[in-house]
Amino acid sequence: MLEDIITLSKQLIKLPSISPLDLGCQKIISKRLKKIGFCIENIKINDTNNLWAYKGTGKTLTFLGHTDVVPPGNVNDWNTDPFNPVIKNNFLFGRGSADMKCALSAMIIATESFFKKFASISGRVSFLLTSDEESLGNDGTKKIIEILKSRNEKINYCLVGEPTSNLKVGDVIKNGRRGSISAEIIFYGVQGHIAYPHLANNPIHSSLNAIKDFINLKLDSGNNFFQPSSLQIFYIKSGKKNITNMIPSSIKVGLNIRYNTEITQEKIIMEINKILDKCKLHYQINWIFSGNPFLTNSGFLLKTVKKSIFEINKFIPKLSTSGGTSDGRFFTCMNSEIIELGLVNKTIHKVNECVKINDLYLLSKIYTNILKNLFI
Repeated sequence: MLEDIITLSKQLIKLPSISPLDLGCQKIISKRLKKIGFCIENIKINDTNNLWAYKGTGKTLTFLGHTDVVPPGNVNDWNTDPFNPVIKNNFLFGRGSADMKCALSAMIIATESFFKKFASISGRVSFLLTSDEESLGNDGTKKIIEILKSRNEKINYCLVGEPTSNLKVGDVIKNGRRGSISAEIIFYGVQGHIAYPHLANNPIHSSLNAIKDFINLKLDSGNNFFQPSSLQIFYIKSGKKNITNMIPSSIKVGLNIRYNTEITQEKIIMEINKILDKCKLHYQINWIFSGNPFLTNSGFLLKTVKKSIFEINKFIPKLSTSGGTSDGRFFTCMNSEIIELGLVNKTIHKVNECVKINDLYLLSKIYTNILKNLFI
């Protein structure tokens, strides 16, 4: 089993599938799944490749993942070629190894192993893979879920292969994620000579009170599963470089709110608008909605994943909702139980990204055990 996982992982890592490109990763996976009886549907939307594959009927588990990776950065900072997978000191190095081509390989080999032992089951196993997770996410999982929903598909359980573990595979699983909403605000003033401020209206000065109120805004106190919602300003831009004698006509401010299940996007927008109206500013605002928070605090999938990890590792995983968003957020409209379980996240998006060889085998064993405990 381990040699098969390593071989498949290397095949996928060799393909420099920087988001939103796939470059043949899904063809490799489709070929293997088709060989064990999966129905394959390839759905390309603009530059994004998506794969929907399934076998069986009834209650459905969907393995959710992505074949795209982030850029390697400065390749001279790597100890090895980021797209030439190398094993050193029992670690497999390469861009996408931890996030998440090796987890995909563990999923595929686990599924092959499971169906080799159990030819028919009462239920359905499926895969939803995209090449648009690390970039905008507009043409990936979100669009495929819309298609599946229009067909009245039912997905009961979603198992996301994102790297969730801290020190050992399975020590942490994600049973939820915060939602994310961003805004770009343009504050308008009156341009003028910097030596005659009384003839102008400096939007930098006039917007400072609003910016301060944004920073001090307390949206909620969190709950047993989520930390308090957090607002962060991620850019402030005004004027032109090296123009030292001119008051700008406008200032742009970008802010992002990571929010929990205690608050809605409508309430967030209302709170921001309150601040803007109080400050009596001339402004324009554009909201960008990324996804709602989700939480699976009970249910058969959570119970099964915890049991499956305990049977292999002899410990119960910790539950977490930390970190950014994942494509699991798009399954909320399907009323699916959503759990994330993957490799150790220590090197994701970093130079010299790598995974421990033994972790590949361990993760695949846990995935196999989850399939068994769900369907047998």
